[in-house]
Amino acid sequence: MSPKDLNALRHEYSLKSLSENDVKPTPIEQFDLWLSQAIESGVPEPNAMTLATSTFDGKPSARVVLLKHYDDKGMSFFTNYESRKAKNILQNPYGALVFYWPELERQVRIEGKIHKATDAESDRYFKTRPEASKIGAWASPQSTVIPNRKYLERLMADFEEEFKGKTVKRPPNWGGYTLVPTLFEFWQGRPNRLHDRIQYTLINNQWKIERLAP
Repeated sequence: MSPKDLNALRHEYSLKSLSENDVKPTPIEQFDLWLSQAIESGVPEPNAMTLATSTFDGKPSARVVLLKHYDDKGMSFFTNYESRKAKNILQNPYGALVFYWPELERQVRIEGKIHKATDAESDRYFKTRPEASKIGAWASPQSTVIPNRKYLERLMADFEEEFKGKTVKRPPNWGGYTLVPTLFEFWQGRPNRLHDRIQYTLINNQWKIERLAP
């Protein structure tokens, strides 16, 4: 596809509107409403979110991960503690999340500080994973260079044999993080690119609601 073809791509947003007078008083309540609607609408992977992190000197990286829990305390995900994202978080604990639900012409941006989950929280989630996923957490040296796919498959087979007939415990280098939000932005597509953008900012433990220009 040429740049000319990309320039011709157009989608007119017209499904919904979003007013600062209609949103919930807290961003978690508003997020809960929108996520519920995304699930009910059959959006594929509605809990998929882009997680952006950076190094201590501000070099960014981003990837898609899955939201596994959320409440007033924040948004939680799980990963290998030796992965690139984990190393970024160790250097710079501030991060950002983006949810995009094109079927509903909506996105949500979230910014905040990322905290490591407790062992109890990580253990509790790990127990809910399918057995193959539990073993995969042991087998994958996440974010490191490996020679080929067969190398990974051999590691998986080795750990399957090691844990045969045993309870698969959580690897010590695998667990959760929670992004504690200080900012939410809810974006609803509107005609003529005049989109609705409602921002919640945490000020003195209170959420301030404002409209942003598109």
